Amino acid sequence: MAYFDAGNMRFEDIAATGNAETLFELGLMYATGRNGEPDVVAAHKWLNIAAFRGVEAAKHHREALAAEMTREEIAQAQREARDWITRH
Repeated sequence: MAYFDAGNMRFEDIAATGNAETLFELGLMYATGRNGEPDVVAAHKWLNIAAFRGVEAAKHHREALAAEMTREEIAQAQREARDWITRH
């Protein structure tokens, strides 16, 4: 699994690499609140993108996370994921 030190980088800069493992790691980071408060919408977004890019484990984490989210949160995460994929 890819592990990165965010240091002074913005998370969008890290995600812009498009590396599926990095996107998966970013999703886990948001899910666990590793660098702040957990953000389920952002976590679902990045896990969804990682799953789209072929990371099998991301699918399982995304499904587990979705079980704890509202429909509105899931819809927002899916919109954000589609927007990101369209731009990248």
